[in-house]
Amino acid sequence: MRRLVAIIVLSLLIFIPCASATSFPPASRASRTCTITSSGSDDAPAFLEAAADSSCSTVTIPTGTTLSIQSKMNMTGTVNKHINLQGTIKFDPDIEYWSNNAFPFNFQDQIAFWLLGGTNIVLDGGGTIDGSGQAWYDQFAKDSSTPRPILFTLFQATNVTVQNIRMINGPEWINFVNEGQNITFRNITISAVSTSKNAAKNTDGWDIFRSDNVVIEDSNINNGDDCVSFKPNATNVLVSNLFCNGSHGISVGSLGQYEGEYDIVQNVLATNIRMSNAQNGARIKAWAGKGVGSGLVKNITFEGFIETDVDNPIIIDQCYETSADDCAKYPSNVYIQDVWFNDISGTSSGKEKAVVASLSCSPDDRCSDVNVNDINLTPPSKYGAAEFSCENVQLSGNAASLFGTCETTG
Repeated sequence: MRRLVAIIVLSLLIFIPCASATSFPPASRASRTCTITSSGSDDAPAFLEAAADSSCSTVTIPTGTTLSIQSKMNMTGTVNKHINLQGTIKFDPDIEYWSNNAFPFNFQDQIAFWLLGGTNIVLDGGGTIDGSGQAWYDQFAKDSSTPRPILFTLFQATNVTVQNIRMINGPEWINFVNEGQNITFRNITISAVSTSKNAAKNTDGWDIFRSDNVVIEDSNINNGDDCVSFKPNATNVLVSNLFCNGSHGISVGSLGQYEGEYDIVQNVLATNIRMSNAQNGARIKAWAGKGVGSGLVKNITFEGFIETDVDNPIIIDQCYETSADDCAKYPSNVYIQDVWFNDISGTSSGKEKAVVASLSCSPDDRCSDVNVNDINLTPPSKYGAAEFSCENVQLSGNAASLFGTCETTG
């Protein structure tokens, strides 16, 4: 088993970029640093102009400077650029403007403040991206149809490193990687916490969509939804050394939501994760029922998780948002194969009483080669010994006996 994990790690690292992937070719280096300071009004035009200026190799927002961004920013097509964010980029909380003018994405009806894309880009500097989220949290509590902007979107980007950045108060998703390749996030601090009675909802740390070779490492996330979510067609992803608090887990999916679409998530390693005060720990979720899509989840490894006060430390839900009757009639067409839950320890919250792991697959052989090894999870003492549940799956590994004989439904 250890040898297999090593092979998985090696196969991922063959494809995953290192920091040098974003080094600029010497022949194409520009020679000038462009510094942006606050204008007292909308700073988006000046930022866009500097990013588009091919003579500026580096765009610097100095320490102590807060750029007020009052209009959408399209920086796709950027080439060989270093954005040195030492100060703050703060998006103005003009809900009416952003609801009507932000960049739209059909996928899950998202909108975005800022699109950054192109080739050979570094964003770093120790500064802050602030989404002014509180106004959005309060508005969403009044009207849940309000579209909320993604804080930071990499769109059609190749060879990009984002590191040493704070991301705070995102109205909804924090990072969206859409059609990217060779992307690295490192040493990112995320905080999306409401200061009112209205929760900061749907504040995923990262959503990876139609992207290949993505690394997320050495980061701290305090939010109210998935810490990291692997959306359709996320492949060759390494997630390591994260501290996630208040989240919905490290999640594959949800997949298979849309009729006529085929979703793939393949070659994912999530390792050395600390998960606290969370709804889920290591999770896979796929839709079933009538009129949904199909797909494949393959070669997924969750390992080295330490969990504290987590509702569902380990979970497969292959009947996501689907009643038991409908799942029996219309099993999920997202097949789950070659999944490893290795070295997962800690405590559940007790929300599911004694149950600390639930592997619920659709009927009709939709899950195969699911492996569980070195599992040490306990519920609160008042619920007694830990319970492990499973259905419609045959388990392998040294912890398979904890689950007993899996129930067959359908």
